[in-house]
Amino acid sequence: MTTEQKVSLVQTVWQTFGLNRALAAVELPRSTWHYHHTRKVSYEDKYAHLWPVLEEIARRHPKYGILRTTAELRERYGHLVNHKVVQRLHQLWDLRLPRSTHKPKPSKVREAIVEAGERANLIAQLEEIGLFQVAYTDFTELVYADGKHKAYLMPIIDHVSKLVYCWAVGEGPDARVALQAWKRSKVRFRRLVIPYKGMIVHHDQGSAFISYAWTGQLLLKDGVRLSYSLRGFKDNPEMESFIGHFKEEGRSLFLDAQNLTELAAVVDSQMVYYNTKRRHSSLGYVPPLTYIEQVRAGVAPASAPGPKARYSE
Repeated sequence: MTTEQKVSLVQTVWQTFGLNRALAAVELPRSTWHYHHTRKVSYEDKYAHLWPVLEEIARRHPKYGILRTTAELRERYGHLVNHKVVQRLHQLWDLRLPRSTHKPKPSKVREAIVEAGERANLIAQLEEIGLFQVAYTDFTELVYADGKHKAYLMPIIDHVSKLVYCWAVGEGPDARVALQAWKRSKVRFRRLVIPYKGMIVHHDQGSAFISYAWTGQLLLKDGVRLSYSLRGFKDNPEMESFIGHFKEEGRSLFLDAQNLTELAAVVDSQMVYYNTKRRHSSLGYVPPLTYIEQVRAGVAPASAPGPKARYSE
């Protein structure tokens, strides 16, 4: 395991197991931890500009190995990078080489989730959830172009207000789409003056959400706490409820979209409607943005029961 991977792993578990135990488990000196955590530019940041290019190469040439990918990167895209760098970036970003026949080892993030057990689901431990304290996300498939094509939508929603912070649509349920949705959400946070450091973001254990790209951005850089479902969609009922309603209400509109750009425009329009006009029974029959205004004016509750209390009825 590289030093950067050790630092990322420690960041995901130290609040649960304590910093000293986490550092000892991966044999990482405290001085190295502090250097990488506070000062050093991460390997992913240094080569972030290669992410979309490597992903495109992997999609266009699924049989390419590291050496062929390096040559394609150099000759077609003009990036002079050593093959060892390309190999390391594939590992960091979980860009699996489809030609590989052996079963890949579980990532260190997944191992940490398994080690944490029930504690990996942070929201299950909450008796009450405050406004902007917990957000949910997941990928869902959208069929468009009269059923001929499919894409993947990833929204991020607030537990209390039901506000969809932001969303992204892409060809696959990967870390690139996930980070795009998160980046857009941070714009919404700033616009609405929503503090997100310490926010819990809950989702399943899909490859995008256990990738070093996702965990490194949210945990290391943005100070967000990640919560993982242990039983798939059963541990994420808020997200499943939203997805079910959203897809049912927009199904015909999605089918009418003839390409990914048109589909994204339709999703944007439906999300604006959802946040600003659609009345929600759980909010007293007002839209999410109106509800937030009411909370800030002191005329609506700023918290909701935690998952145990809410779903025990």
